[in-house]
Amino acid sequence: MKHLLKAFRLPFACLLIACATVMTANAQSAPSPDHPEWAAALKAAGTPITVYTAKKIYTMDPGRPEATAIAVLDGRVLSTGTLESMKPWLSRYNYTVDDTLKDKIVMPGFIEPHTHFYMSAGFMALSYIGPIELPNPAGGMYEPVPTHDDVIAKLTEIDRNLSDPNEPIIAYGFDPANQGGSLDRKGLDAISKTRSITVIAFAPHFVYLNSPAIKVAGIKDDTTIHGVFKNPDGTLSGVFNETLAVQAALKPVFPKIIALGGVKGLKFMGDIATSVGITTTSDMAYGAIDLDTEWKDTTEAESDPNFAVRMRLVPMEAVMHAKYGDGAVDAWRKMAAKGNDKLFVDGIKFWTDGSLPLMSSMVRFPGFLDGSNGSVNNIPWDQLTARMLPWWKAGIQIHCHVNGDLSLDACLHSLAELQDSKPRFDHRFNLEHYTMSTPMQVRRTAKLGGVASVNIYFAGYRSLLHSNHAYGPDRSEAFARLGSLEREGVIFGLHSDYPQVIVPMNPLEAVGIAVARIAEDGKTVVAPGERIGVDRALRAITIDAAYVIGMEDKVGSLIPGKFADFAVLEGDPYAVDPTKIKDIPVWGTVLSGKLHKANR
Repeated sequence: MKHLLKAFRLPFACLLIACATVMTANAQSAPSPDHPEWAAALKAAGTPITVYTAKKIYTMDPGRPEATAIAVLDGRVLSTGTLESMKPWLSRYNYTVDDTLKDKIVMPGFIEPHTHFYMSAGFMALSYIGPIELPNPAGGMYEPVPTHDDVIAKLTEIDRNLSDPNEPIIAYGFDPANQGGSLDRKGLDAISKTRSITVIAFAPHFVYLNSPAIKVAGIKDDTTIHGVFKNPDGTLSGVFNETLAVQAALKPVFPKIIALGGVKGLKFMGDIATSVGITTTSDMAYGAIDLDTEWKDTTEAESDPNFAVRMRLVPMEAVMHAKYGDGAVDAWRKMAAKGNDKLFVDGIKFWTDGSLPLMSSMVRFPGFLDGSNGSVNNIPWDQLTARMLPWWKAGIQIHCHVNGDLSLDACLHSLAELQDSKPRFDHRFNLEHYTMSTPMQVRRTAKLGGVASVNIYFAGYRSLLHSNHAYGPDRSEAFARLGSLEREGVIFGLHSDYPQVIVPMNPLEAVGIAVARIAEDGKTVVAPGERIGVDRALRAITIDAAYVIGMEDKVGSLIPGKFADFAVLEGDPYAVDPTKIKDIPVWGTVLSGKLHKANR
């Protein structure tokens, strides 16, 4: 008998581990055994089934990958296949056939797992000084401002044309790597020593103020705020870097940013999303301006039936920590309880380093080309695990901003310490951007159970630029190691961080870059071993992107029970040269079964 018990000991232990895995996976509640509301919808004469026909439907279900018809009931997918295969449903219930999409390619609605819709809507309505074309909320496109001299000339022109001497200048879009030079208090004072001038870099990891703007912000020479740059004599240089310093510098202008963006700005961003097939996004800086105002405005935008984007809001841990202290997790739970299927709070966001485009990423040996390095963000790395621990213990998904390979070490070190403190299954510790890495860091990510939300656009828009600016060729050519992530079994999604990293937001373009890895000169292939196939890249903007933000049970593939969210294309991404995928026109989207034709 003893031998028999001993023989069963290991399997029984394995069974306990398996049960623990199920119980703790993704902190999901137990499923309901019945769904009476669905049964009622089926029986109600006023809620017929709608069947959309299409030239081809890619379901992202490996078992049943293609279809030509999709049935929708009460905003959810009822069935996929053909009109013939759906007869067991259609012979029993009321239905209509809608042929609007009969000549289109239908895919699951694209998922953008890292954007900043609210903050960016306000930024994009400011005086634009960036180096690329950018949509103007007032209509049309902004003209590029190519060089540093052009930036100074543009700011000088704005100053000259303002009739009110007290009206501040708030400009957005400076990109030192593309435009050259730098900005600081002295240079901005040369434009005006009486008018407040605030310049927000394209990625708002840097803000530049002149003397009047510093005075308005109330920041003194003796400040100890992390990220406030000073001259050798101890005076403020006018350069403010990373979360804490940037928020202090921008606090006086937040009301104007809100006024220019707000509900109208969110709808503008929603129109852009629809025009590129996006139906779900994860806004990764909730609270950057004001938690309550952002929630109010986003709720109002989402109440418009023409706003066709689900929004997952991820609060900034720095904001939660400053506002709620030890009560931050409880405050988060109250926020999360207010959500619905179109708008909800989920996850928590930490930063380790700075911006790749603005050259403040923290990197390993040998550092930057000039021997310097980037910036640690708001939390000293030796305190990072302690700040993450309450969220980890609460089962809340942690997102860790990481651009440089040295900061990736910091994120992975904290993940290892969290696992040692309280082992968790299916925690989906999400490494945001995952720009610079080594193959062994990718392997460690896999072993620790991490997932990645990767900015692949850097490989196609900035790899050659940063070979000569800051990071050198080895790191820059290997931005976004998708091939390594695939080989090691790490689940990843693709994102743009739009518009704060000087790249477009177009999931189909992200797919093309991931497959071809052609740099910004249109011909150079960078790190060919990091290319992936078309199907895997399309998964990274659909079902795998859904997985990395914990929404795979609701969106990302077209199977029964999920939301009927589609991206509707005029061409087939599986059937064209990868370099042409970005050129496929997007007809629009479908959200919860309702058609939304792109109007941009």
